[in-house]
Amino acid sequence: MDSSLFVLLSILIFVAANMPCFAAVQDDPTSRIMQDFSGYPEEEHFHGLLDSETFFVDKESLEHQIDELSSFSDSPPPSVTRILYSMNDVLARSLMEGAGLRVREDAVGNIFGRWEGSNPELSAVATGSHIDAIPYAGKFDGVVGVLGAIEAINVLRRLAFKPKRSLEVIMFTSEEPTRFGIGCLGSRLLAGSATLAETLKGLVDNQNMSFEEAAKTAGYTGSLKHLDSVSLPKGAYFGFVELHIEQGPLLEEEGIPIGIVTAIAAPASIKVDFKGNGGHAGAVLMPDRSDAGLAAAELALAVERHVLESGSVDSVGTTGVMEIHPGAINSIPSKAHVEIDTRDIDEERRNVIVHKIYQSALEIAERRKVILSEFNIVNQDPPALSYESIIKEMELAAQQLDLKYKLMISRAYHDSLFMARISPMGMIFIPCYKGYSHRPDEYASIDDISSGVKVLALTLAKLSSN
Repeated sequence: MDSSLFVLLSILIFVAANMPCFAAVQDDPTSRIMQDFSGYPEEEHFHGLLDSETFFVDKESLEHQIDELSSFSDSPPPSVTRILYSMNDVLARSLMEGAGLRVREDAVGNIFGRWEGSNPELSAVATGSHIDAIPYAGKFDGVVGVLGAIEAINVLRRLAFKPKRSLEVIMFTSEEPTRFGIGCLGSRLLAGSATLAETLKGLVDNQNMSFEEAAKTAGYTGSLKHLDSVSLPKGAYFGFVELHIEQGPLLEEEGIPIGIVTAIAAPASIKVDFKGNGGHAGAVLMPDRSDAGLAAAELALAVERHVLESGSVDSVGTTGVMEIHPGAINSIPSKAHVEIDTRDIDEERRNVIVHKIYQSALEIAERRKVILSEFNIVNQDPPALSYESIIKEMELAAQQLDLKYKLMISRAYHDSLFMARISPMGMIFIPCYKGYSHRPDEYASIDDISSGVKVLALTLAKLSSN
């Protein structure tokens, strides 16, 4: 037989024998769903997919996981207290292990769970939030963005969806500044902060335990030596989307289930110390006093005044910590420690407020005959803008789910503020009861959480297919 004819016949036999396989690939539901999520299918085809019984959030399981996680707390229910590197913080971190993802941790405890895509060499799409909680907080802040992200991946798995880009859930370490006074510690380090790395070497908590010692008790030995390994290069992710409760009242008041964040306000944190002479509350006459406590109280009022003078509703200021020494009813305070938080969506206006607070601290110290021993701007971060293309994908997802949404600004800061330095960023808000947050009665309904998870799932699917 002619060799060319033999080759041709062999090819025909191979094709005939494998026709069912080719047909199976052609009809593979994974391939079809990949096309559906790519953004190119006809609109009615896409809505048909969303109506299918396989597109659902397992509300019962998700609600149970939120309740279970809230049990890892240093305060009684309904409050949640979960401080960085505490025993309950360490125990709660294990939740990622049962998510069916490839898990890794970095030197400070940021935890990453990856669902490998069909093109793993492409930069991944990330989502996530935090699970630490300030003293006597609620059980939804941050947690919705971690457990909700894992459930969003489960939604896609139930659809037999296969991402092109890998999807990664990040559980950030220490979003709250409770223990060492620095918010978004994990995401700041991911974004690469040489000054923060140096600052951490000198930080101690209120029990005089250093950051390195605290990290070691949680199993992160030698964390300071390996800080360089934590930072990620710009472009490490194709995009980052965070699901979060609003922590404000607007969505609930307006009856809107989804908020699409366009920008995150710029925060600044300040630590102030005054020193006076102290003395006996009865023996030292009023004209002779140098009362550090009154200096701190007056500065707190000055913060309020300077914020209101800005003329913008977007300017806010809070004196959230005020400690006086020795703290006895019959003793004039000889020391006072104050911690101030001020924020604005306008960085320049925020900086003007910070400067005015400093000038007031100097003036108060001089007039009250006390020493301004410290005025430390712990952080003074710029605002972050959500990426336009991610905003569009979130809007499209809400529209395809027939969910009303609102474009809005986040006046609370989140890990997304720093992830925006690494990759394009977006945020999805859901309503919470009366806007309450950082308190035990913080609440988000499972239906609202479910709506947020669905918008997140579709957004991740679209981004991962890009």
